[in-house]
Amino acid sequence: MEIGGLPLELWRLILAYLPLRDLGRCGLVCRSWYDLILSLDNTRWRQLCLGCVECRHPNWPIQPDVEPQSWREAFKQHYVASRTWTKNAQDLESSNCLYLFRRKKDRRVLYVGYGCEYENLRTALASANIYDRIILLPGVYEEQNEITLKIPVEIMGQGKLGDVALLVCIDQQCPTSRLCNLVFMPAWFTPVMFKTSIGHVQFDNCNFENGQLQIHAPGTCQVKFCTFNQSSIHFHNVALSVLENCEFVSSENASVTVEGSPTSDKNWACKHLSAFAKSRNILFNAPEASHCGSGSTDYFGNGSSGVHLRTCEIMVNSDKASDKENEINGNIYRGKEEEAITLDTEYSDSDVSTVSENEDDEQSVYKLSYHSHGLSHMLAKSIKCRPQNNGLLTLQSDMSLKSFQHELQRDKELQTLVNTIQGCLIRKCLFRDGKGGVFICSQGQARLEGSIFRDLTYAVRCIQNSKVIMLKNDIYHCKASGVFLRLAAGGLIADNNIHSNTEAGVDIRKGANPVVLCNKIHSGLRSGIVVLGNGKGNIRSNQIFGNKEAGIYILYNGNPIVSGNHIFQGLAAGIAVNENGRGQITENVIRENQWGGVDIRRGGDPVLRSNLICCGYSDGVVVGERGKGLIEGNTIYGNKGCGVWIMSSSLPHITSNQIGNNSIYGVAVFCRKDDASDYLANQAGNENFNDDGEAANWENDLDSEDDRFSSRRPINVALIESNSIIHNGAAGLYIKSSEALNIMANAVHANQDCGVAVFQSTQLTRIGNNSISCNRLSGVHVEAGCRVELRGNGIYDNKSHGLISKGDGIILENDIIGNRGCGIQLIQTADMKVTRNRIQSIHDYGIALLDLAKGLVQENTIFQGKSGSNILQQVSNAEDCIVQHNKLLTFKKKSDVSWTLENPPARPYIEGCTRGVSSTQSTQRVATVTTRIAARVEGRCHNNGSIFCTIL
Repeated sequence: MEIGGLPLELWRLILAYLPLRDLGRCGLVCRSWYDLILSLDNTRWRQLCLGCVECRHPNWPIQPDVEPQSWREAFKQHYVASRTWTKNAQDLESSNCLYLFRRKKDRRVLYVGYGCEYENLRTALASANIYDRIILLPGVYEEQNEITLKIPVEIMGQGKLGDVALLVCIDQQCPTSRLCNLVFMPAWFTPVMFKTSIGHVQFDNCNFENGQLQIHAPGTCQVKFCTFNQSSIHFHNVALSVLENCEFVSSENASVTVEGSPTSDKNWACKHLSAFAKSRNILFNAPEASHCGSGSTDYFGNGSSGVHLRTCEIMVNSDKASDKENEINGNIYRGKEEEAITLDTEYSDSDVSTVSENEDDEQSVYKLSYHSHGLSHMLAKSIKCRPQNNGLLTLQSDMSLKSFQHELQRDKELQTLVNTIQGCLIRKCLFRDGKGGVFICSQGQARLEGSIFRDLTYAVRCIQNSKVIMLKNDIYHCKASGVFLRLAAGGLIADNNIHSNTEAGVDIRKGANPVVLCNKIHSGLRSGIVVLGNGKGNIRSNQIFGNKEAGIYILYNGNPIVSGNHIFQGLAAGIAVNENGRGQITENVIRENQWGGVDIRRGGDPVLRSNLICCGYSDGVVVGERGKGLIEGNTIYGNKGCGVWIMSSSLPHITSNQIGNNSIYGVAVFCRKDDASDYLANQAGNENFNDDGEAANWENDLDSEDDRFSSRRPINVALIESNSIIHNGAAGLYIKSSEALNIMANAVHANQDCGVAVFQSTQLTRIGNNSISCNRLSGVHVEAGCRVELRGNGIYDNKSHGLISKGDGIILENDIIGNRGCGIQLIQTADMKVTRNRIQSIHDYGIALLDLAKGLVQENTIFQGKSGSNILQQVSNAEDCIVQHNKLLTFKKKSDVSWTLENPPARPYIEGCTRGVSSTQSTQRVATVTTRIAARVEGRCHNNGSIFCTIL
């Protein structure tokens, strides 16, 4: 009959009465009939799916209120999966072919219950043939002894789920069986409700109450649409099993335990389960909404726990109209979709110029050219990369957050890992209100996909060389850590939403080495990720935000690789490295954290390379007491505290960084010890690092040191070299140290105070081959009692004196040119040896010796400035201040010969290229970054303190 003979609505009404088999036949008639059958998706197919006693809502228990994309497809998938238990018939020997035909013809249905042929399950099983169906009428069936299944059968309850209850212990000793629509309770003599060590068992739409299921290799199981209430399932060396659309409630221990490596002795069902798992693989199906791409919803479509992800912009010297739009009554205006936070610098390179536009241009003829000095290339790059008045610099593509699919495509080892781990597959399950979710031990393997773990003590625990694959799960409100790995455990934790847990979101320790990839880890009551006790791991491309303590916390010889993450809006440090923690921390965006962007102390010794550390509400990098580490090639920008805060008892190597536009000092070195009265404590967190009462005696539990960082350059004095330190709110470098310090080959430019301020230096501070220019006050300021050595520096165009000293030391072979005040001013009790310098001051004396100053001034070359002043000597004791053999050059207007700095050229002069050039190239991808993220830098603090993160 032609479809067009009746209205479509009438066809749908007629076809709504057809059973499943007839609907399938109608769909095979022709294309028109096939389309007609498909059009019944929200009517007849929905009715068949929800009316089937063998299954529940396709999205139960995760999203029971959300309809599937196709009811017909959901019903088809369940129908095919429910027949897996019968597929072993295809594997029988050819001698049994006739038996197969007889089985199909003679398959019986046996009824058990009051008034039926069989009154209990045991007698029905004794009479059943293979593949017979046993239907239990509503009632409670209790067996006093263990029941043994010796032939394949199907046992099904009649009526609604809950009408039929079994108080039994079943031991399966046959190739296959299926149980459906039943409530299992343990018998009086054992907590085990079902066990198998041979064949395959399939559970559909069952409830398990207060008992256990045990599956031993080579046995397998497939469990779907089942509820485990105070019950658990144990897998022992199982090659492959599937748990799908199940609910685990109120477990007293782990709900699912996977123990032992998958056996190579596989039963007939493994190949069918493997094909089923691949067909439902979350990696190869249409991609769902990713955690990493959105801040407003999780991948299940739910709100992300009330957390609002902000996108922020750095606007330097933005126009007044924009300020008025973004700020109302002194508060930052928050739009519905994004928040713009301005960074007001109020100064530029032109502000610190020593020449006014209104001044006589005649003075320009006196000036010596120095712009081609050895660090000019580094300074030019820094100024070029600074945000301009009329716009934003965009985040480069290699610093943007990578998607899981992108990471998977480029990492062949990761693809191999994902494809080889099988074991127990747990998909779209709900674990809630119990002690544990999934426990994997003794080289076990498991895959967890699209499940929810909530209100548990822990969600996943993986130990003893076991492997776990976790994809697109939701883990929250755990009383301890969400995911716990130790004792050489590994695997992949990817694209999960892990939030609001009492302890760490992910806890890695004792040699565990997982890949933690593209997750959202946020809103934790402590740290986001903790790596300790020789834990390792590859942590990359995650969003880690809004945690109460450090976003990533590394300690007790933890040694992870941390790369490509966005760590932001934490209530403490972004990354904390403490108690001999290490790690390789590269190419991360660390922003808007309440305390230090990165905090290193108490033996922490990481490699911190090519990160963007910006817009923090405190310091960018903190190197506290006994902190170490290589800090190289980072952009440290726009923080409300210092760019880098260093305690003098530490031993860092700080090289090739861009340190700019921070509200206080660019780099500050202090000698004070941590003191509870001075600093806020517990900012990185007091994690409970004991594991179930174990003593945290990590010193006796550490593996041998690896040689990951063996190529690092050894140092025995804190070293600050080859950095660009520009446009900071106070001094570029502020030193108040009790230890020796080396400051080499830095470009210190246009800071709002002195370029280098040495306020305390009981040990020798060496300042060599630096470019110190255009700072608002003096280039170098040395206080009384300080010991310094200045050698080979270029000190240019500072708005006050080039160098002012009240302390002791050596000033040797420097170029001090074009400063607004004196070139060198020695005052009070200064005792300096000033030798072989080239000095010119346009408006003041080249060298001024005042008060009680003493020392030796000899063999210097002094170029005449506009004022014509050269050396001023007004000291109380001329015998203690020797001035001799200096060369004074007078400018002759009629001469055609111009002054130049040569033999050597302008300092800092470094033959060939500086050591920092190659390292600086690695910073280019972060040097220009402002990431549409920033913090308002309000005011400037010129005290000796620092706002920073204290770990413990």
